[in-house]
Amino acid sequence: MAKYRIAWMPGDGIGNDVMDAAKIVLDRLKFDAEYVPADIGWEFWCSEGNALPERTVEVLKDTTCALFGAITSKPKEEADKELAPELRGKGHVYFSPIVKLRQLLNLHTNLRPCKAYPGNPLNYKDGIDLVVFRENTEGMYGGVEFHPLPQGVFDALCVHPKMKPFGRAGLDNVAISTRIMTRQACANIVTQAFEYAQKHGYKTVTVCDKPNVLRETGGLMVRTAREVAKKYAGIELWETNIDAQCMWLVRKPENYGVMVAENMFGDILSDLAAGLVGGLGFASAANIGDDYAVFEPTHGSAPKYAGQNKVNPMAMMLTVKLMFDWLGEADFATRLERAVAQVIQEGKARTYDMGGSATTTEVAEEIARKL
Repeated sequence: MAKYRIAWMPGDGIGNDVMDAAKIVLDRLKFDAEYVPADIGWEFWCSEGNALPERTVEVLKDTTCALFGAITSKPKEEADKELAPELRGKGHVYFSPIVKLRQLLNLHTNLRPCKAYPGNPLNYKDGIDLVVFRENTEGMYGGVEFHPLPQGVFDALCVHPKMKPFGRAGLDNVAISTRIMTRQACANIVTQAFEYAQKHGYKTVTVCDKPNVLRETGGLMVRTAREVAKKYAGIELWETNIDAQCMWLVRKPENYGVMVAENMFGDILSDLAAGLVGGLGFASAANIGDDYAVFEPTHGSAPKYAGQNKVNPMAMMLTVKLMFDWLGEADFATRLERAVAQVIQEGKARTYDMGGSATTTEVAEEIARKL
């Protein structure tokens, strides 16, 4: 029996390409795992009205963790149009399966490292080595939304005096996306950030929000961060606003180590940070809960490149490295990151985004040789 059972979820588009590349490296390492196929993605929305079938949820219950490729998501109207004709008008509502997984499995911590590996021609600056901790289940991505606005919801919200004028537009013309945050989730994500900083020798943790405007939710995040910070002597808490932080991150990214934010602001920060170290082709992520984790590159499904064997697999390789870290397989993690760094520095196998002509498979094979 294999040591690990890994749910294998290529998903959509280039998810299949980069997962095939990951398998080349996993096989070269002789990683002791059984890879269990699990359905997820746009084709299952179109054919079944559910991008995360219940059978996949059952598979996850019997695996150690999951490795995930990429997902296609589209706005509500486009999603409805692509449903199979027999499913239309049956009450099916599209919801991002990766967001659903995060909430269903309480994968509360999203960890996104952004590191400038020497020799990468796409690095904005050398010396960048930061990590974004993103709260993964609440905030602006919590999914509590309304359009049109139900009368009962409007009436309940009218306890706030600033809400009443919106009713003049007509409730059919009002859309609401909520930003719901809890003290417990704020405390958890900030604690994860401080623990990581302590373990890896970072001297600062930067909490990023917008409490001067989002006074209640942003204020809750910042106040909670201050309380958590008291437990970690020697690590300084920095507080920044999301707009200013984006400017400072571009100007002096080397000043930052561990950053922490709610769901949407964390998403913005991590994509910006990825752009500083080569783009989403180098952006890995871990969705971590108390007992389970899902690992994914953050680049999306890029349909126009699907099946062309040309996209950069480095994000997927670094995602596998995060999986090794979580599993406690430190030797595998170190060997894989060292091989990735070596291939980047040598520059012999580069995909189109790095100015080269190597295929996804060729880059994966070069990394495998370095192992």
